[in-house]
Parts: sequence; structure tokens; C-alpha cells
Amino acid sequence: MRLKSSRLAASAVRSSQYPPEQLPQIALFGRSNAGKSSLINTLIERKNLARTSSAPGKTRLLNFYRVEALAADDTPLQWYFVDLPGYGYAKAAKSERDHWLRIIEEYLRQPSAKLCWLLVDIRHRPGAQDLAMYQILRENGFAVAVIANKADKLSRNQRQQALRLIAKELELPPEELVVFSAVSREGKDRLQQLVEAYLRQG
Repeated sequence: MRLKSSRLAASAVRSSQYPPEQLPQIALFGRSNAGKSSLINTLIERKNLARTSSAPGKTRLLNFYRVEALAADDTPLQWYFVDLPGYGYAKAAKSERDHWLRIIEEYLRQPSAKLCWLLVDIRHRPGAQDLAMYQILRENGFAVAVIANKADKLSRNQRQQALRLIAKELELPPEELVVFSAVSREGKDRLQQLVEAYLRQG
């Protein structure tokens, strides 16, 4: 895949503010500071298009990034990466956390085509909110890929144990997990392959 262009198309808190152009969407879900923005920047080969921060809870809007690329056979590909507010940030007021969840719920109710990526930190057991989000996505019929992020933080031996634990908690085969690191770029090619396969389905 060869990237041609990428830009922020819209920042929204309600569906009336979503981009009017109907394109396939790849939506990123995860806890605050799960690394969604860094993943987007890595895949679109831009350093700071998606805003990142070391402070959890930075993404408070639903951000649509419009991307154009060419497949290996020069087939044009267009889609949105959708960076959703992170859930589970303990220091945010309950009213603000509830507001973020309402934004996510409204987004999921929209009829647009979506592939959902759920990011979990490879170093930690998935939390209750990760499990709940995964269940909600699956029960509502969305295609979901689980990405074990921040793989550079663990040794090879630690990684295998961590992946088995994540897979057990989510009740899926370990080989279905996508291992990723924005630092080492591990997993970038596999995720771009998932993007292309999804877009060609339509």
C-alpha cells in the first residue's frame, strides 16, 4: 500500500458534525492512553496528524482522518480512520466519562460501514471496560480486530505469556491478536493488509 494523502476531515461530538462524504470507516476503540493516535500516525506515515499526548484522556472528540492510498495493483483506496475518545480514564469526572461514552454510543448507532479495532495494552490484563466494549461490538455484529499494542515494552518471552492471557480473557485464539508497536513499527504491514482486505470487500 502506498499512501497518497491524509488529513483531518472533522472533529465531532454528534452525528450532525460527521463528514458528509460516505466512505468506509476503521474505528479505533480503547482505554485512554491505549495508543490509538500513535497507531494512526504510524499507518498513515505522518508524525503528528493524529494528536497524541502522554496525558490520558486527551482525545475528547471523535476525530475523522480521511486517507487516500494505492494498493499494490494501483487500485485506489479511500477511507476514514476514526479516533474515538478513550474510555476508563479514572481522573476524569463521571459526567465527562459519561459524555465520552454517549459520543461512542451515538457513533455506533450510525449505519455507515465500520471495521472496529480494539486496542489493548499488551502489558496488562484486559480490564472490565475492555471486555465490555469487545462484547458490545461483537454482539452488535461489528467486525473486530484486537490489537495488542506497545509490544516493544516486553521481551519475547514476556510477550507470549501476555498474548495468551489477553486471548484467554477475550475468548479468542492467540493467533488472531495483532501485535503492534508504534516505536518499532512491528505490525504495521499486517494492519495495512487488514485495511486493504476490508476496503476490497466493499
